[in-house]
Amino acid sequence: MTEAPQLRLTNTLTKTKEVFRPIDPQNVRMYVCGPTVYDFAHIGNARPVIVFDVLFRLLRHLYGEANVTYVRNITDVDDKINARALRDFPDLPLNEAIRKVTETTATQFHEDVKALGCLPPTHEPRATEFVLPRADGKADMVGLIQSLIDRGHAYAAEGEILFDTVSMEDYGKLSGRNLEDQRAGARVAVDIHKKNPGDFVLWKASSEAEPGWDATFTIGGKPLAIRGRPGWHIECSAMSAAYLGEIFDIHGGGLDLIFPHHENEIAQSRCAHGTEVMANYWLHNGFLQVEGRKMSKSEGNFVTIHDLLHTEKFGGRKWPGEVLRLAMLMTHYREPIDFSVRRLEEAESTLRKWLRIADQAPVQGDVSQPILDTLADDMATSDAFHALSQLAGRGTDEAAASLKATIAFLGFEPETIDVDEDAVKRFVANRLAFIRDKNWTEADRIRDELLAQGIQLKDGKDPTTGERVTTWEVKR
Repeated sequence: MTEAPQLRLTNTLTKTKEVFRPIDPQNVRMYVCGPTVYDFAHIGNARPVIVFDVLFRLLRHLYGEANVTYVRNITDVDDKINARALRDFPDLPLNEAIRKVTETTATQFHEDVKALGCLPPTHEPRATEFVLPRADGKADMVGLIQSLIDRGHAYAAEGEILFDTVSMEDYGKLSGRNLEDQRAGARVAVDIHKKNPGDFVLWKASSEAEPGWDATFTIGGKPLAIRGRPGWHIECSAMSAAYLGEIFDIHGGGLDLIFPHHENEIAQSRCAHGTEVMANYWLHNGFLQVEGRKMSKSEGNFVTIHDLLHTEKFGGRKWPGEVLRLAMLMTHYREPIDFSVRRLEEAESTLRKWLRIADQAPVQGDVSQPILDTLADDMATSDAFHALSQLAGRGTDEAAASLKATIAFLGFEPETIDVDEDAVKRFVANRLAFIRDKNWTEADRIRDELLAQGIQLKDGKDPTTGERVTTWEVKR
């Protein structure tokens, strides 16, 4: 049996690596911002999904599967989604129309992340289900906004309800931004109805031509009815409170969400509940580039998870989900990552070697203790990658059994790795050309490279012509 290592995590809130101490070891709680299902998820969206899946698996290992709650939301409240819902399904209630608009993209997201080896979260709430007060009494957006009004942290102006940033003494603690800096950089002509330049929208009015929800707020003892829709940030405050409570253990997401999204989540949640914190540990994964450039549609390098899995758009071929997963984990989650064809090829070659060795194990052993220790040190998956390669190179049954257990623990499933037959045929043809030229060094290199990927070549002669022929088989 493996021993439980002490988990340490780099906390964006304190800017230090800290020992993780859950509020309740019998109820460890984590929230991660999920996708906006207006379009198919891109490869940048895959990184937090994979990173926090590893943390979810590690927490379950340390505290027990039944004692960890992981919430990852789906954002389906978005002006583009709302407008399309009103246009395409004008006769349906708004929530039903939105569900129809986002059904395809949400379903594709679930299929994509499953192919990436990710476990489903414990709860996956949709934002549309938490706009108005609920029959079950769980937290909702309108209710949180009313709490902010009652506590003196929100005000009405020009058909909007806004958060008053000056009302919170330590606003900006997560990102390190202060209100004086924001005032200095603000343009007076913009959003003149705000009390302060940094104030942000909690609820905005919808015109007759725009979709919206009917909500009534009480301000100064008087009801104020505003048909409208919620601001972006209030969604996660409501959904996290609904399933994890007013204070929970871990909040995760991409580095790009620190400001304004996570900063404003903290402001809303703390001020609505009167708490000192929203979550005790804030974790953020680094940015992703594609072939050395920022990913964007204008650059022509915008790649979705679906593209990588099902088309030949990237590198001229399809890529197995486990290969994409390993390519992400080869870099520490807090560091920037350059997603490239070369990285995918390296990940595929390494993974096939691991799977071939693991398949030869007589039994499944225990998860490697050194690798667990490495992961417990701020999820150092890049160091774990090197430790797995060392484990694979030991050449013993015991090591193979441990490798088998460890890669399964990390979410790699052998049966979903497909062989690219066309690529193997090209390798074989190139090798035969080297043999004809008596270039034995290159011929042997190709043979060994394929063997490392679990492809064994067999040389023979055609019984009719007597020419050399090469066949191959998978020997993982």
